[in-house]
Amino acid sequence: MRDQTGRIIDYMRISITDRCNLRCKYCMPHGIQCMSRWEILSLEELEAIAVCAAGLGIRKIKVTGGEPLVRKDCPQLVRILKKVPGIESVTLTTNGVLLDSCMEQLLDAGLDGVNISLDTLDPGLYKKITGFDGLETVMKIIKKADTLPIPVKVNAVSIDFDRWSESPPTGRPGWLYMAELAEQHPVDVRFIEMMPIGYGKQFQTIDHRTLLSQLKEAYPDLKEDERIHGFGPAVYYQSKSLKGSIGLISAIHGKFCSSCNRVRLTAQGYLKPCLCYDDGADLREVLRAGISRPEQEGHFIWPQGLDVRDEGLQSRLRAVMEETILKKPGEHCFETPGQITELHNMSAIGG
Repeated sequence: MRDQTGRIIDYMRISITDRCNLRCKYCMPHGIQCMSRWEILSLEELEAIAVCAAGLGIRKIKVTGGEPLVRKDCPQLVRILKKVPGIESVTLTTNGVLLDSCMEQLLDAGLDGVNISLDTLDPGLYKKITGFDGLETVMKIIKKADTLPIPVKVNAVSIDFDRWSESPPTGRPGWLYMAELAEQHPVDVRFIEMMPIGYGKQFQTIDHRTLLSQLKEAYPDLKEDERIHGFGPAVYYQSKSLKGSIGLISAIHGKFCSSCNRVRLTAQGYLKPCLCYDDGADLREVLRAGISRPEQEGHFIWPQGLDVRDEGLQSRLRAVMEETILKKPGEHCFETPGQITELHNMSAIGG
């Protein structure tokens, strides 16, 4: 469907957990409080929302977190989403720590692509950023990229992490080593400007206009890649030196609101038309209408005998989702942080 500005909204990012097995300082540092399991949407609830979303024109779904693979039923969810009529693509964003052990299940479920979040190739700096040793495990799957039947992308947040490093300076910026992954492997390396949301407010983003200028110095034949690489706002660049491509997602210095095609669903069922604002709709409230929270904590149990495609349920979901998508704001205000109304951390919103 189209929103109030006429943009076609056909892409939904679905967060399935606010939990993570890493503690990245700009996203989910040590000590952060997670939601109870009852607050998180069940597989049936996620399926019901996906069915409704497909009816409204959503064609691509990105499964995110937190870290989605800490939910053991993540491959099962991918299989469910792939079977929803109208859904054409289901991809996954992960920190990669659990990916190698889950890849076979995910491929069997029909996963169409994977994005791996990785900010450095320096083991010491990786531990300082994430709180854990895990770089070797993540690199194992990246090195397998040319043997996988699905595209692999690497996402790096554009923060100057070099000043955090305890390694001797090399005279080359750390992001350049990240870019070189696209020389060594058939992966797209994407740099993402840090948005002033949650703990991200504490970090200054690298201006992608500067980054692009430096990339052109490193790769003199660098030119814009007009091939379609996915469904998001990245602008891709290609060089004869690269097996993959380099992408820039420039929310601050390359505002792409006029072509934004996405909405987000948080792990607790809040539908957000724009990351910048706290406006949206509580779909969990629609799904669980009349159901009381049990005294004993645990996962939400879907009512026995209720079909996720129940006409009444789908009608109620559709009314709320349609109104929320229609009212999607024309643009964000990240360049003026004082106007941002979204106060939750990224782990709670969904990556």
